[in-house]
Amino acid sequence: MTILYFLIALVATTIGSMVGLGGGVIIKPILDFLGDYNVSTISVLSSFTVFSMSVVSIIKQIRYKFKIDIKKTTLIGIGSVVGGILGDSTMCIILKATNGQIVALFQNIILALLIVFVYVYMNNRDKYRSYYVENLFYCMIIGLFLGFLGSFLSIGGGPINVCILILFFSMNTKEAAVNSILTILFSQGAKLTKIITTTGLSGYNLSVLPYMIVGGILGGVFGAKLNRALESNKILKVFNILLLFLILLNIYNIVKIGMVLIG
Repeated sequence: MTILYFLIALVATTIGSMVGLGGGVIIKPILDFLGDYNVSTISVLSSFTVFSMSVVSIIKQIRYKFKIDIKKTTLIGIGSVVGGILGDSTMCIILKATNGQIVALFQNIILALLIVFVYVYMNNRDKYRSYYVENLFYCMIIGLFLGFLGSFLSIGGGPINVCILILFFSMNTKEAAVNSILTILFSQGAKLTKIITTTGLSGYNLSVLPYMIVGGILGGVFGAKLNRALESNKILKVFNILLLFLILLNIYNIVKIGMVLIG
């Protein structure tokens, strides 16, 4: 059991760090598929793993002297902190009001639709106009939106981050990947801080968490190296393959949870 969760975290965060998905977008549906934990516990496991990965990945990128627009990134990060807290609070309110299976179904449906949108956009982006947002307030609002989605869906941000950063800031795939990881660092850090300082961690089954954190740390190291070594077009190919896999996995989870609710 522990080895399985370590491997899930390692593979998810290695790929996630390399292409900017973070890893949560992979971890969340896989843990839903396995069905060993409830929605709240999956959210915490995913967030801790992705946060560990993002810390290591960003440290590596700094050492590689990757160029980052400090002002914009900071404002996007501030927005994502607020969004991360709002997203987690919204999920907690909905969980109290309804069945956890319904929340999981809702999350998987939204995630599947978003991934389909990202896949279509990323493979046809030459047909669409991209922007170069300079307004600092808009930077913060974009960060808030990304932080909210990533926290509410328990994915960190992932493909939505990359897509939005390319669309509104005209970044290439590699630049968007690194900035996506930074946004994930801010939003998941805020979410975990909120959980620890309010409800605490005693109500969650976190027996596999240490193994997933180790997997996340190693994934951050390996993923950052791969991001630096590969060209943007190769990163996009990996990105596309992963999106297709996630679309199929989320559709399976939707059908599986739907059958449980009907039955």
